[in-house]
Amino acid sequence: MLKSTVSFPAEKSMTNASAGDVGRMAALERLLEVARRLGATVDLDAMLSAIVDAATELLDCERATVFLYDASSEELCSRIATGIEESAISEIRFPASRGIAGEVARTGQLVNLPDVYADSRFNPDFDKSSGFRTRSMLAVRLTDHDEATVGVLQLLNKRSGPFTSPDEEIAGFLGSQAGVAIQRQQLLDHYAKKQKIERDLSIACSIQKGLLPEENPMFAGFDIAGWNQPADETGGDFYDFLPLDDGSLAVLIADATGHGIGPALIMTEARALCRAALLGGVGLERAVADVQRLLALDMPPGRFVTAFCGIFSGAGELEFLSAAQGPVLLYDASADRFEELPTHGLPLGFMPEIEYDPSEKRVLEEGDVLVLLTDGFYECQQPDGETFGERRVEAVIRRLCQQPAEAIVSGLAEEVKAFAQGHPQLDDLTAVICKRVVSA
Repeated sequence: MLKSTVSFPAEKSMTNASAGDVGRMAALERLLEVARRLGATVDLDAMLSAIVDAATELLDCERATVFLYDASSEELCSRIATGIEESAISEIRFPASRGIAGEVARTGQLVNLPDVYADSRFNPDFDKSSGFRTRSMLAVRLTDHDEATVGVLQLLNKRSGPFTSPDEEIAGFLGSQAGVAIQRQQLLDHYAKKQKIERDLSIACSIQKGLLPEENPMFAGFDIAGWNQPADETGGDFYDFLPLDDGSLAVLIADATGHGIGPALIMTEARALCRAALLGGVGLERAVADVQRLLALDMPPGRFVTAFCGIFSGAGELEFLSAAQGPVLLYDASADRFEELPTHGLPLGFMPEIEYDPSEKRVLEEGDVLVLLTDGFYECQQPDGETFGERRVEAVIRRLCQQPAEAIVSGLAEEVKAFAQGHPQLDDLTAVICKRVVSA
């Protein structure tokens, strides 16, 4: 592994100092100046420019290039070089397994070539395409505090002849200073990007929460409550309550595949389309068909939305249509019996040609409970992989069916949290409980 140090003689009077000593003292002063500048610079490109400028000046060479090492792709990429247009620099990217710079990055060994064309490792393609003639080369690895590779500093064509041993020392010292400075700046850039992403996610989360109902609806004969908790800052679930012009109430719950920013965007479009279609007064079946067709036009491959749309009207009647959303449970309180409501077709947006079975109707009697949950509830896992499942959902509904809808929702959320035993939430959780009110 390359250890770069510069040894300078003890201080002498200027009258007794040799020309070489004076030159080395000047180099030391310039290196210290560069180190100070690198410590004060907070822009990576400005920092790389300072390294290139210092290298060409100190070593009296025609060109210098800094190649940064990308560990994720195992590539070297030049960001700053002298004598090359910036538009071309951004395109110089190659595997770290190739070329002299790649060898230096891999082995850590300095390479000093007095005549590059006498070395089989040299690739002359760049000379041929640019018209530049490379004669000599000095390449050193840039390392961070932990001696990990940060990049490679490559110097071309020392004007006075081949690069010397003192040149190697100066380049090594400059490389070690530059590597640490680059690592620091990359960490700062990464932190700044992370902070921006977190701010953007916080804004997206606030916007998404603003799309959920601000309060539970008041609808004659029913007690209705909804709740949502995404697995990430944003999620792909939504629920909605929409009063219609004829006095009925639309209740929706939907789940876009996955969770995070992508599904959140899909959810936003699906919610807007559902609202527009239902408010258009075309009826439940036509509304769902329109939403399906429009979503299919925009949906990326492999993405879709499961959804349940129900419309409550007078006398406890529910008309519903399920696009693969399930299980949806209807609890008959008087008979202590659960019915799993049927689905009527594939998810929304799955493919353009989907057609749905006709909608169906049920009448909820006093005390009956409609249970709308996304699969985050049923698939909630313990550390050993056991899932919460439908049976446990039914047990909670039986136990809490006499409670208000909001208490049933809270009870379900608490049971799932306790069941998980600290296991991370893997999917979004959304619940809507619609309970037919018992007359006084």
